[in-house]
Amino acid sequence: MTEAARQKFYDKCGRYLFIASACLMTILIFSIIIFIGRQGLLTFGEVSPLEFFFSAAWDPSAKHFGALSFIMGSLLSTLVAVAIGTPLGLSGAIFLAKVAPDWLKRIMRPACDLYVAIPSVVYGYMGLILLVPILREYLHLPTGFGVMAASLVLAIMIMPTILTISTDALNAVPKALGEASLALGATWWQTIWHVVLPAARPGIMTAIVLAMARAVGETMAVQMLIGNTPQLATSLFMPTATLTSDIVVEMGNTPFGSAWGNALFLMAFVLLILSLGMILLIRKFSQRSVA
Repeated sequence: MTEAARQKFYDKCGRYLFIASACLMTILIFSIIIFIGRQGLLTFGEVSPLEFFFSAAWDPSAKHFGALSFIMGSLLSTLVAVAIGTPLGLSGAIFLAKVAPDWLKRIMRPACDLYVAIPSVVYGYMGLILLVPILREYLHLPTGFGVMAASLVLAIMIMPTILTISTDALNAVPKALGEASLALGATWWQTIWHVVLPAARPGIMTAIVLAMARAVGETMAVQMLIGNTPQLATSLFMPTATLTSDIVVEMGNTPFGSAWGNALFLMAFVLLILSLGMILLIRKFSQRSVA
């Protein structure tokens, strides 16, 4: 076999390997979605959709499976975390990309990558021993657990993701755009706000999407801080529960195939739908703003 024929053979093998890997991942993902969705939808054989989605009464011993408090808890904690973490992470990205000297970038960038690798249980434990007592003492709360405690820790957890990806997006903007803006008389801040950030918007939106996906699917840190109380949160400082935290708390006590177990599967399926909906919504707004 000649060298050219051998290279062509290797190229074909590599191409088929990549196609097979992509097909395998697609099959695995759809298999998980189908299994969770099929098992979860069995809940509606014993529980009406209206009760599950619009009732906050969760009492499996009395056959009440209202998951509204968990759905709202997941959405509320995620939105508050993103509202806190996005401005801070984006500000850090602007500093790293456009202000910080090279020696500081070489220090801060690995540090941000290290924060991403910290296990979520560590964040939760630190919030448990530091943040919860502060909220309880200075805000005169009964326990200190609640949406705000969980959201503050989630904001810290998602900031490195926003900072790292946004920094790459800002660095990818051609320097000629900023130089042209400055040459036309714009200030540095006007150039950042009106030229650089709009040009980097797709990458920044991607960072926010990934941060939201981590926040809405976070389990251990939220379970340790939110209070795990099946009640509808009417305040950021009252205990509640999320879809992930309730699944973790109750999954070991439910027999497979029961209405209770199927309701937990349905909560997991709702979590998948929420994650997908957030991604599609952000991408729609991103495409509209770019256009």
